[in-house]
Amino acid sequence: MNPDPGSLALVLAGGGARAAYQVGFLRSLTRHFPDIQLPIVTGVSAGAINAAHLANSRDPLPVTVQRLTELWEGITIDQVFRTDLPALAFTMVRWAVRLVSGGVNLSPPARGLVDTGPLRHFLEKALATKGLLSGIEENIRTGRLSAVSLTTTNYTNGESNSWIQSAVPSAWERPGRRSVTTRLGIDHIMASCALPLFFPAARIGNDWHGDGGVRLTAPLSPALHLGARRVIAISTQYAGNRPGAMSQEPHDYPAPATIIGLLLDSIFLDMLDYDALTIDRINALLETRPSPQETGFTPVKLLLVRPSQDLGVIANEFESELPRTFRFATRGLGTRETRRADMLATVMFHPGYIRRMIEIGEQDGDLRRDELAQLLAPDHVEKT
Repeated sequence: MNPDPGSLALVLAGGGARAAYQVGFLRSLTRHFPDIQLPIVTGVSAGAINAAHLANSRDPLPVTVQRLTELWEGITIDQVFRTDLPALAFTMVRWAVRLVSGGVNLSPPARGLVDTGPLRHFLEKALATKGLLSGIEENIRTGRLSAVSLTTTNYTNGESNSWIQSAVPSAWERPGRRSVTTRLGIDHIMASCALPLFFPAARIGNDWHGDGGVRLTAPLSPALHLGARRVIAISTQYAGNRPGAMSQEPHDYPAPATIIGLLLDSIFLDMLDYDALTIDRINALLETRPSPQETGFTPVKLLLVRPSQDLGVIANEFESELPRTFRFATRGLGTRETRRADMLATVMFHPGYIRRMIEIGEQDGDLRRDELAQLLAPDHVEKT
């Protein structure tokens, strides 16, 4: 089912806690196609956590996915960031001092609204390292892995940086984005999933880096540059989101949680849909002019996976079970005043919610089994 493994890539988008949906889909994928190989893996934001685990593991892929499932099922919000009252209050005071001081350094600088030290500890334990991911190098050496890419946003120059570790050196540069060859480690994961302002940025080299989705205008680009000709891209944006009619009656002013949720979706998910549409258009062009010498393009088979249920709406069901102090803060942003709970879903690291995401992902994978089989089937070339 996978005759040319070097051409198949897995692209994992962001979405915070909603990235557990990707794990459910991968469970279905490895159950139906246990011998599948994923030699090219790319991730951004929370998807970078999943990508790093897949690329770093030396176990068979079904075992790797099962262990990733267990990690997600066991995670809680206090393993991602501190939610205790002293930590939250201290951070809020530092931000308040910064705002009223006119830039005078009266206290240590506030680097994020929450302390993500617990997430680093969780990753170090899950990946069995405090620094570099040695499993990636070993998987590349044995030929199991061709390349892996984690994307961050460089806060110094505003560029999107795709950090590449691969068997064959690969470099590209486009306006506002470029690749950087490196050995990947915990810092790259922490940087890629550092939500702007909410999570503190991570230092890589001499620069500070944050969430990779902020400036990533072409989410499929790293996989294509690394040689992918078949792509499975897993988004966490509801497949039912379609343009609707304008409201016929006036609504209340949108709550901050609504606006923040829309901003987060624009960072994590919107560009993936646009990128997929671009590939569809190019493939349509190549049907009429198939010669690569004429167009400079080659066809790419793409399966874009999106949840069949609104993961943001489901987050509302678990809102009352968040830690009390953190729940008080999110309610102040209006999470109970909006049906669009995308902001809440991003930080809903609650076991019940995570299990629901995994279940939905696995169900969607089962429903798309035939499409996956078609994507993985060998290309037949007719002889004349």
